[in-house]
Amino acid sequence: MNNILIGIAGALLIHVVDIVSIKKIPLLKPIIWIIGITMGIYSIIRLCFSADKLSLPVWAMVSGWVLLVTSVSIFLTALFINLPFRKTYVETGVGDKLIKTGLYSLARHPGVIALSMLMISLILVSRSEQILIATPIFILIDILLVVLQDKVFFPRMFESYSEYRREIPMLLPNRRSIGIFIRNIHEAKQKN
Repeated sequence: MNNILIGIAGALLIHVVDIVSIKKIPLLKPIIWIIGITMGIYSIIRLCFSADKLSLPVWAMVSGWVLLVTSVSIFLTALFINLPFRKTYVETGVGDKLIKTGLYSLARHPGVIALSMLMISLILVSRSEQILIATPIFILIDILLVVLQDKVFFPRMFESYSEYRREIPMLLPNRRSIGIFIRNIHEAKQKN
């Protein structure tokens, strides 16, 4: 249970970065972000290596590895490629523009789906009973925190956020957002 609490605390810390960004507190944003990420990773590793194991067929573990690679790729793309790293995680204050391209043209919070896929893959790969218990808790906490971001913090951080909310679904892509995503890919190819 302690490892689950550490993971929850890490997630809460990561989201404190929004408050620090709005308040423009120097140097605190990267420190809080690094501590929160470290706590989350530590928690997940500890949960995966717990002694109590599920009995799963080989095909489930193989599927888990495929899902793990896919989810990590999506997660890293959403958080570190589509977002400007320095402005998002290092520099004081809020980034100067709202990102509406890449995975953020599919859904306003693509990291939630990526985290959900990652947690499910870790159940299959690690076969850990504790990660099985932690997964719905971590996903629920993540959803609650992004709802808070979506309703409270992001409208204060980005002028055009209400327009973005009307254009792009919160968590699950829809036909319109998929069309926008595909159009963005075609436009990017034409520029290169």
